Amino acid sequence: MNALRAKAAEEFRALGVPHRRIEAWKYSDLRSLVDAEAVAAAPAATWKIESEGVEFADLSDGAFAGAMGEASLAFAETGLGIHVKETGHARVTFSTPGQARVRIVVADGATFGYTEIAEGEGFQNIGLDVTVGAGAHFTHTRIARAGGGVRIADVSATVATGGIYRLHAANFGAELSRLEMNIVLNGEDAEAHLSGVSVLGDGRHADVTTHIDHAVGNTLSTQLFKHVAGGKSRAVYQGKITVREGANGSDSRQTAKALLLGERAEADLKPELEIFADDVKCAHGAAVGDLDAESLFYLRARGIPEAEARGLLMRAFLAEVFEGVADETTRATLWQATEAALERLA
Repeated sequence: MNALRAKAAEEFRALGVPHRRIEAWKYSDLRSLVDAEAVAAAPAATWKIESEGVEFADLSDGAFAGAMGEASLAFAETGLGIHVKETGHARVTFSTPGQARVRIVVADGATFGYTEIAEGEGFQNIGLDVTVGAGAHFTHTRIARAGGGVRIADVSATVATGGIYRLHAANFGAELSRLEMNIVLNGEDAEAHLSGVSVLGDGRHADVTTHIDHAVGNTLSTQLFKHVAGGKSRAVYQGKITVREGANGSDSRQTAKALLLGERAEADLKPELEIFADDVKCAHGAAVGDLDAESLFYLRARGIPEAEARGLLMRAFLAEVFEGVADETTRATLWQATEAALERLA
């Protein structure tokens, strides 16, 4: 592990802090807010875990440790490892600035629900490594509360034959906020289903950047991300799908949409497909607009005040994302956080 950390530190220093001249970071200029020395010197992030049915180890003794993923591996002095053999769930809250690393292994046939809460101010950089075993189900719920400073989450995952990775995300922005996901579907019938919402008030930024790699055939992935941006805020979605040579039977769909509530709000949506196989089904789409004037007029004409009418339309726009959340408790938690953010936009 020490050798891995040293290698990661070397690679981070070679890459430097990402900036807008790097294509994948063109909408999120991290170097304008933090430099390499500040990243290397960042303290250990404080975390708290509530769990059931899992084995976990506190890695704060330093035995465990893209550019920011290398940084969390190289410099994080805290973290935890989680192993799920059958069925379990855990809720982990990161509440302070700093860096941490999390390692999750979901054994073959196991089911694990992992809820991650990111909050607080300052510079926060969390790295997450996930191994989803054959026939295993992993559900990742992530809520990034509104805050100041910089908040980075870097996720790397591999999914074995018949395994499923599900993400349900809600991001309410920071001075710069980024969720980066790299998922490799390594076995036939492996699946990845990613969905999320961003609700951004004035001055907030939220970036979702994903890469799903269909390394073998007969694999499935879906992505659905929706953003509501008010004031002078910025919502970003960059989604890349790679279908490797010989990965016939791969099926991938990705959709990103954004509502802009004012002239100063901005949305940058960039879905990409990179296909090296012939017998595949792949589709992608993106759309940016404002609230539908006819729908708003219809509601106003029936006596609904404008603020309430706008709220109804925003909730209807986001509802599709939450319809895909099977667990009622998780769906209610996500909606509650989103409702509070929408009220602050009103």
